Amino acid sequence: MAAALLTPALAAAATPQAGLLPEPFLLVCRTLLLFIVVLLMVYTARHYAFTLNRLFTRQNPLYANIEHAEWPRVTVFIAAHNEEAVIAGCIESLLRCSYPSDRLTIMPVNDRSTDRTREIIDSYVERYPGRLRPFHRTGGQPGKAAALKDATDIVQRENLADIIVIFDADYLPSRQLVKQLVAPFFDPEVGAVMGRVVPQNAGVNLLTRLLDLERAGGYQVDQQARFNMGAVPQYGGTVGGIRLTALDEVGGWHPDVLAEDTDLTYRLLLANWRTVYLGHAECYEEVPESWAVRFRQIGRWAKGHNQAMARYARHVLFGRHLSLTERLDGLALLGVFMMSPILMLGWLLAIIVAVTGSGFDTRYAMTLGFLMATAAGVCLGNFAAFFEVAAAVHLDKHQRRIRLLPFMLTGFLVSTVAITKSTLDWLLLDRLFKRSFTWDKTVRYRKPESKGHNA
Repeated sequence: MAAALLTPALAAAATPQAGLLPEPFLLVCRTLLLFIVVLLMVYTARHYAFTLNRLFTRQNPLYANIEHAEWPRVTVFIAAHNEEAVIAGCIESLLRCSYPSDRLTIMPVNDRSTDRTREIIDSYVERYPGRLRPFHRTGGQPGKAAALKDATDIVQRENLADIIVIFDADYLPSRQLVKQLVAPFFDPEVGAVMGRVVPQNAGVNLLTRLLDLERAGGYQVDQQARFNMGAVPQYGGTVGGIRLTALDEVGGWHPDVLAEDTDLTYRLLLANWRTVYLGHAECYEEVPESWAVRFRQIGRWAKGHNQAMARYARHVLFGRHLSLTERLDGLALLGVFMMSPILMLGWLLAIIVAVTGSGFDTRYAMTLGFLMATAAGVCLGNFAAFFEVAAAVHLDKHQRRIRLLPFMLTGFLVSTVAITKSTLDWLLLDRLFKRSFTWDKTVRYRKPESKGHNA
């Protein structure tokens, strides 16, 4: 009797129940979920292609052997805003560089600093007369792009250079670096050049070590492979050079952007100028040492990059002179910071479908959720996928660093939240409250030199 009563109940439990939400709504959720997984898999395949290119394609170090030439006139900008802790190191490194001094102007671009930055710059001007041409900017629109625009106007008005090279104030260029960055400009089709960035404070804590891995994957594999494959190498805003005629042709600096480097990358691409990446041209930077600073930094990058996506995606899609590789990779690069909010939307959809749908919906959501987690773990991050990082560690012959790879999940989660928050701010709050873009300066950790040393 008891068995007879239990049999219908067991049968009902084994039968999938009708969904708690309307079927048309669940169908939309399932379709969106599938689309997100496909999109993630496309990015995964892209990163695998980059990694395989770097591991198995012979690398030709273009322009690396140019040592003696009729070097063009160059002005080096040092972008500085309240940089008393680091500006001296950058200036001293550039004063020691091997570029012919009669063809080189060093221009610290002091943008409205309120600390001792101006005092330190002026002390070097006094000690090395004729070597530095400082630009102390006391007003105007805030932001790096606006400061660079004003500095470039001076260079052109005074006919100081044909090429500008840019370093942020915390960077420490090697003696050969300016020559290395200028060498590709002997090719008249080259509009911009980008070198490799290497953290100089990588050993401070777990975060700096993880950022060192990200930089290695991003520059050793991602950037280099994109250049090798005829895709879209990205001008990075520092450790780079720009031909002034190319800059003029594409309209100069745009002061209303947060990511002036991405903005310029795409304007040069659409105007048919080449951007060259030089993996051998290394420069050392200071990376964030706290998660809060890192959170704000990557949020600023995401907002600026998404701003460039809104401006240039349509032009890249329909660019007549662009190759198929440039068009596809250009779109993928523009969309990379949108993948974090898309991923989080996918996770939300998977939960909705699994909890409110039928038995089929639960299995469907769990399967696609697993695929999303797998794809996200290997193809999303700041600069590079995890397997790109592993390849970079191998190519750099730093195999022991591979032990840190599992900890990159922490950085991935922090970046995902920071990018999603920044993207939602850009899509909703900035428009709703008509907020202007603001520059969030990255904290410096090096201690400033003593006042007596710089006086």
